[in-house]
Amino acid sequence: MAEMLYSGKVKQVWSTDDPDILEFRYTNQISVFDQIIPSLIPRKGESLNRTTCHWFELVEKEGICRTHLVERNATDRCLVRRVDIYREPATLPRDGEWVFVPLEVVCRHHLAGSGWRRYEKGDLSVEELGFPAGTVLEEGAKLPKPYLEVTTKFEDFDRLIDREEALYIANISGEELDSIFEVVLKVDALIEREATKRGLIHVDGKKEFALGLGRKPVLVDSFGTLDEDRWWDLEAYENGEIVQLSKEFVRAHYIETGHHRDLYAAREAGTEEPGIPALPQTVIDDTANLYADMFTRLTGEDF
Repeated sequence: MAEMLYSGKVKQVWSTDDPDILEFRYTNQISVFDQIIPSLIPRKGESLNRTTCHWFELVEKEGICRTHLVERNATDRCLVRRVDIYREPATLPRDGEWVFVPLEVVCRHHLAGSGWRRYEKGDLSVEELGFPAGTVLEEGAKLPKPYLEVTTKFEDFDRLIDREEALYIANISGEELDSIFEVVLKVDALIEREATKRGLIHVDGKKEFALGLGRKPVLVDSFGTLDEDRWWDLEAYENGEIVQLSKEFVRAHYIETGHHRDLYAAREAGTEEPGIPALPQTVIDDTANLYADMFTRLTGEDF
């Protein structure tokens, strides 16, 4: 009998009759800043599941890498290949196969979101982003080349780490990490190709991996959706305007209300975090419409 093994911010993981197969069940919950908002977004789970399955199938069709997707078995569910998870740093076996790599890889193509905020604060230099020293950047600037970052996975909050710490935490070789980076760049090139056809800009996104047979990268979890990735309207951008087509506008709501400021002040001070308020009905409706519309724009399929 199936049992729920894990419940996260946006999906549940269930066992199946096959010990090597798990079922992902996507919920209508939505989260920002590592907090689950006490509001449900109608059909959001369906949008996430169908979108990420679309990208998984395309990645495999293009021969970029293996993925853990077995099949989409319902509008808001899919079956995936189980991988072994080692949550403590440096415990992943060096010879293990079908093992989860405890890192998130972020790939940025434009200066936006937390990248922009770090640049404004002086924590991210123009040289790091690939520009000549002295360049002054505006929000939304196109980067000269994709900018890769690595964050932790099993800490309370995602934390940026350098290459040395990433190799230590994951207990993988430099060659294995580079092979993951190579896949990320190929997948994002595919996403950019498809998004551009449909009048979209793929701004940035994050991905997670396992090492499968022969310790080759296997793309896992979810990616290419409005939760993991940021999207802008291409025509508007070319006319000098940024039109957010992702969860970023929900983040913007809480930044405007001051919740983001109060939340991060509490985290820095080590005090109790303020609970995140529910979304106004107008924002819920707009968000539901966005997830539905963007599924069609990203995949070309009816929602």
